[in-house]
Amino acid sequence: MKLKVKAVSPRIGRDLPWPSRATEGSAGMDLCACIEEDRIIAPRQLVKIPTGIAIALPGPEYVALVYARSGLGIKHGVSLSNGVGVIDSDYRGEIMVGLTNLSDKFYTIHPGDRIAQLVVTPVVLPELERVEALDETGRGTGGFGSTGQ
Repeated sequence: MKLKVKAVSPRIGRDLPWPSRATEGSAGMDLCACIEEDRIIAPRQLVKIPTGIAIALPGPEYVALVYARSGLGIKHGVSLSNGVGVIDSDYRGEIMVGLTNLSDKFYTIHPGDRIAQLVVTPVVLPELERVEALDETGRGTGGFGSTGQ
């Protein structure tokens, strides 16, 4: 599978890197902040950071998912504001990353900082079947916390 990647900023490939995997075993490609100057994220603030790239997935059987970088979350409390970003196969605009600062300290994003990771995965497109009842299971309708603590 080939992922088409377009630079929407002239800085990509010049002073900012193209998306890439940090190691051979990395599932995600690092996305970097395509900003001109430092961006300070105040505690509890939500910001939108451009990546300077757009992508074209090969078809509706794929989706690109934007995930948080664990180091930002664990070390600094900076996470994605929407949990996981979904890039649909027909979207051609610039990938933007919504970040939030969950800590009590200000955090600075510098130009070129790795801010998220992009994972491409297959999508199952089910045909919906409307039914009056679902089959019974041992768990049934037990929800949050129903299988233990």
